Parts: sequence; structure tokens; C-alpha cells
Amino acid sequence: MFRKSQEKFDKSQPFSGNKAYQGGENIITPHKRKPKQELTQQQKDENKALSSNRIFIEHLIRLLKIFRIVSQRFRLKIDSYEQIILTVCGLVRLRIGSLILPT
Repeated sequence: MFRKSQEKFDKSQPFSGNKAYQGGENIITPHKRKPKQELTQQQKDENKALSSNRIFIEHLIRLLKIFRIVSQRFRLKIDSYEQIILTVCGLVRLRIGSLILPT
């Protein structure tokens, strides 16, 4: 879903990702240690700063995975996948209080 929705953003919009997204356009990822080499202190500091910014996202992912339909294999029709995920995201936003409901 992310790769499809990335096209809707401005080309210069930066994103933060984990090591799985390395090589993507405009995605800031942590440095990986090369075989038989260590990271420099600057790279370690950059990784630490990136991870401290990403911790909020990781906590949100944990809240999403409370719902079994998100954390396990999806067994329904693929057409309904996006709608179900968006519904779960809305429930999580409601739970953390970031969803503004009309009065």
C-alpha cells in the first residue's frame, strides 16, 4: 500500500523507513553494517537519531497489530483488504485521540 500511495505525494517529500525500505526514493533509512566492518561513530549517531524519531511509529504499529486481522494472514477477498485496514487505522486513531469527529 505504501508504494502505491507514495505516488500521491510530492516528489521531494521525504519518508522515514526501516532497513526493509533501503534503496527507495526519498526514504531515509538507517545505515547497515557491511560484512566484517563496523559503523563509524557518526553513522551510529545518525541511526540513534533516526530510531528515536521512529519509536512513535513503532508504537502505532503495535497498536494496529492488536487487531488480529492486521497481524495474521489475510483470508478474505483481496478487494476488501484496503477498506478493512483503513477501518482498523481509524479505530486506532480514535483510541489515541488523534481523530477529530464532527460535533
